[in-house]
Amino acid sequence: MIVVTGGAGFIGSALVAALNQHGESDIVIVDELGSDSKWKNLLGKSFKDFIHKDNFLSRLESGAFSDLKAVFHLGACSSTTERNLDFLLENNTEYSKRIISYCLKTDARIVYASSAATYGDGALGYSDDDGEQTKYRPLNGYGFSKLLVDQWAVKESITDKITGLRFFNVFGPNEYHKEQMRSVVLKAYEQVKREAKISLFKSYRPDYADGEQMRDFIYVKDCAQCMIWLLENPDKNGIFNVGAGQARSWNELAKAVFSALEMEVNIEYIEMPEQLRDQYQYYTKADLSRITTAGWSGPRYQLEQGVRDYIQGYLSSEKLYW
Repeated sequence: MIVVTGGAGFIGSALVAALNQHGESDIVIVDELGSDSKWKNLLGKSFKDFIHKDNFLSRLESGAFSDLKAVFHLGACSSTTERNLDFLLENNTEYSKRIISYCLKTDARIVYASSAATYGDGALGYSDDDGEQTKYRPLNGYGFSKLLVDQWAVKESITDKITGLRFFNVFGPNEYHKEQMRSVVLKAYEQVKREAKISLFKSYRPDYADGEQMRDFIYVKDCAQCMIWLLENPDKNGIFNVGAGQARSWNELAKAVFSALEMEVNIEYIEMPEQLRDQYQYYTKADLSRITTAGWSGPRYQLEQGVRDYIQGYLSSEKLYW
């Protein structure tokens, strides 16, 4: 049995789709559906059971899953604007530590989602080495709640037995329920369909032209492929960056959207809200040396390929979900 927490969410449901493609259907999905459209991510998926996240820990720790093979713990509050730190530490940090601790006791494979938000503004680098984890300064409570799990794992000397994944800027199908946390690819596609243009934030640093702020964009199918590889290689453990290993500009992303839609490029630059300016990252790039040394082949999709597959294979087609 494989448990996927956050299995109705963006990356979680993509992982379930990939597991199904690899012949896995003995899957328990843990999540909370609420009143949004997240439940649609489960349509067409093959899984054994669905358990609300509030009921999962007690069942797990009581030994209800005696045939547990692996847990992919991807569930969390991922809102970078969440201000309730007590909630984040309980929901993200302590919840993760309890799942990890149980898996260690039972020798179940545990892969959990950390985040590139742990790196803060990137001024201190993007190293996923254990010895670097105390130096980072996240810009928001979400990143802080994730960093605490990683730091705990290092302090407890268990990173050789568990796997934490620091996903960078993920985009792709099944993100539709995420509201303001949806990728710029999806927001740009919707704006182009409405207005035939894409709005990008102006730069407030002289070393970056407007739209030349850079991110490491990774297609969600590559994230799923990486986790399948980890399932097949249970001896590959540690805290790993998962990205494309390339820094690409917002201008390049916008051009990729227009290209996928076979439209002329039309970009406008708008003012960034003042409350975002002090927290804005101008550059991110995943250092993939640790995970590629471990054996991962790296992402299969370049930015342009991922954007084209997303737009033409899902957003512009009748197949909206993966």
